[in-house]
Amino acid sequence: QVQLVESGGGLVQPGGSLRLSCAASGFTFRWYGMSWYRQAPGKERNFVATISTGGRTNYADSVKGRFTISRDNAKNTVYLQMSSLKPEDTAVYYCYASMPPSADYWGQGTQVTVSS
Repeated sequence: QVQLVESGGGLVQPGGSLRLSCAASGFTFRWYGMSWYRQAPGKERNFVATISTGGRTNYADSVKGRFTISRDNAKNTVYLQMSSLKPEDTAVYYCYASMPPSADYWGQGTQVTVSS
């Protein structure tokens, strides 16, 4: 059974930091590109960051220089280190695993709230 379980969300003040984790099971993690997406209330789900099987990374312009995605294939886990958080970063953050052309999985999401 495939599972992607996010953790690490919570309430943080503007300027603060959080590290999200996504633990994967039920598939061969190292074969999959891993990404983070987020969805704010009333808005569509948007791309945040991605890391390839080889470790190449890419980020949405809105988070470049503030967020860092990484993966640990030995632990079947992908991370999102978030710093200099802003209120507009408030959203549910989702983990996404993909192996084109047809295999992909979503996690259940973790809430991040940036507020004073």
